[in-house]
Amino acid sequence: MSNNNFSRRRRGMRFKPKGGLSHAQQKPDREAVEARADVVSEQGGSERVFEKRHTHEIERSENIAAGLPPENRAEVADVEMGDEPVNTNQTPVAMVAEEKFAPVKIPEQPKGLIDTIRSAATNLVKKVQRLIRPEKKIHKEVIINAETLETRVAVTEDGKLEEFNIERTTEERLVGSIFKGKVRNLEDGLKAAFVDIGFEKNAFLHYWDIVPNQFDSGVEIVEREGRRRDKPKITQKDIPRLYPPGADIIVQVTKGPIGTKGPRVTTNIVLPGRFLVLLPNSDQSGISRKIENPEERKRLKKILRELHIPDGMGVIMRTAGEGQQLRYFVRDLALLLEEWNEVSEKIKKQPMATCVFQEPDLIERTVRDFLTEDVERIVVDNQKAHDRMREMITRISKRSASKIKLYTEAQPVFDRFGVSKQLENTFSRQVHLKSGGYIVIDETEALVAIDVNTGRHKGGKDQEALILKVNLEAAEEICRQLRLRNMGGLIVLDFIDMKSGRDRQHVHTRVRDGLRRDKAKTHILPISQLGLMEMTRQRHSESVRAAVYDDCPYCKGRGKVKSSLTMSVEIQRKLQEILKKRTRDENDFQLRIVVHPTVLDRLRTEDEKHLIEMEKRYFGKLSFRADTGMHAEQFKIVNVETNEELANVGA
Repeated sequence: MSNNNFSRRRRGMRFKPKGGLSHAQQKPDREAVEARADVVSEQGGSERVFEKRHTHEIERSENIAAGLPPENRAEVADVEMGDEPVNTNQTPVAMVAEEKFAPVKIPEQPKGLIDTIRSAATNLVKKVQRLIRPEKKIHKEVIINAETLETRVAVTEDGKLEEFNIERTTEERLVGSIFKGKVRNLEDGLKAAFVDIGFEKNAFLHYWDIVPNQFDSGVEIVEREGRRRDKPKITQKDIPRLYPPGADIIVQVTKGPIGTKGPRVTTNIVLPGRFLVLLPNSDQSGISRKIENPEERKRLKKILRELHIPDGMGVIMRTAGEGQQLRYFVRDLALLLEEWNEVSEKIKKQPMATCVFQEPDLIERTVRDFLTEDVERIVVDNQKAHDRMREMITRISKRSASKIKLYTEAQPVFDRFGVSKQLENTFSRQVHLKSGGYIVIDETEALVAIDVNTGRHKGGKDQEALILKVNLEAAEEICRQLRLRNMGGLIVLDFIDMKSGRDRQHVHTRVRDGLRRDKAKTHILPISQLGLMEMTRQRHSESVRAAVYDDCPYCKGRGKVKSSLTMSVEIQRKLQEILKKRTRDENDFQLRIVVHPTVLDRLRTEDEKHLIEMEKRYFGKLSFRADTGMHAEQFKIVNVETNEELANVGA
């Protein structure tokens, strides 16, 4: 950041906190502290419905058990937060004219006479409804590319990519799976049990994950009439008695193994369905707070109380249940109970340390989570996947089965629907905005830094209005990118400085509204006096970048390699060390240095005189060889007479 930029920022800020210094030193917001603990510990799964008030304590115990420092926080490098574009000579992105979107047409499969008549009648009814009551139509589609090794799912709205998921078919789906385990040992100091679930490392089960928890803040408890309260309350003191070493225990994986840590598990089991989440071990029921309409919430609570839920079990109404009738919830509950009965039978029959329920694959989860009323169609390019999806949907809603379309054209389905081109931005560091500005995304292990820049707009008469426009557009794009890239943890957003408090509040509101559709739990703070917005986003799984890319074996993930000058200095330093050690009575002391060709060019040109001087000073003879197969940071020094390797650096 240039000095001019910093001065401009500094003049527009008050460093004195509102209410004096004593106000600035007050305790941090409790919700913010809990949200930070959540994301740093990487806790969570696809259905995180129980409150984790003791996440920091659990994380500390897990780190100690894995042989890591108790407070395992990755150091975060300083990130430059400039407002000016990195490359001022960059060609500006042209303004994109808004065009009316029309869905991509794909050839229909042959239908029978009855299906053809039914389809024509349905289309006619829809056209009449649109004439009577016109409404703004958003074309929402789900595009599925199912291949042998990989399945990709894209959700588009008017052709714009809004959600993206990827799953490798060769990788085991661990998170969300249920295991019949055996308690190996208890560590009272860590307040944790280690459970054998059939993996090399025992699973980590903290006492707080055994004690029944309350729902988290995203679920409202709904009291049901006649609900029994026979279960005695379990406390941490009861756990050594209830689950001694060697005892059987049923657990669900909430986090896969990472580094030296084994999987993390819980006894608070959840079984997600289409409209409901079944809680086999909890007698509480609730409704998602994302359903905001008071009348709709009242209607759904009435439906929930009418459901015949077995004693000792509970359910949670998902957001997808909004607007659905009673019969859909009854059918979904029946399917979930049938699934749980199958799991119960496996628990009785299967031996210890085996999986009794595996989390469904990406195609099945797509049907479960994405097929809502507003989805126009699901296009899949694989016949087997198409048939399986139709069968699954028919069990829930026969009317919705007609939304599944098979794609059979030669052109890849992601290319046909314009998804491939949009995915390029998913891995790009810079994302351009329609207004001419752009955002820069830097993803580290512990923190994501996102910087907003004005791009080609350097000034103008109404600069404040322009800055607000760029910031608002960036706010929407940032929310979209967080979902597409599946980035989690601590996130810092550096918007362009705004003088008006109303403008800052407007941007904060836009980010908050944009995060409403995010399935991951988020927590945001207002824009600070330094012009930064801090937020957290729950880690459900590894980011798309981590799933698709490995660290470069050449630069080891740094993105840079040592320069030829740096390598020349290191080689000369090592040569001096070797030459100084030798005894002077030896006659010939010849050394051969093998290096990368780019380093050899430097040694033969700019640094040749220094090497000749070294030969004279230490009475040695140096010869150099280039090896194209060598790493740019590697070199080897060999004694020519004995063929002994004296040094091999960077191998």
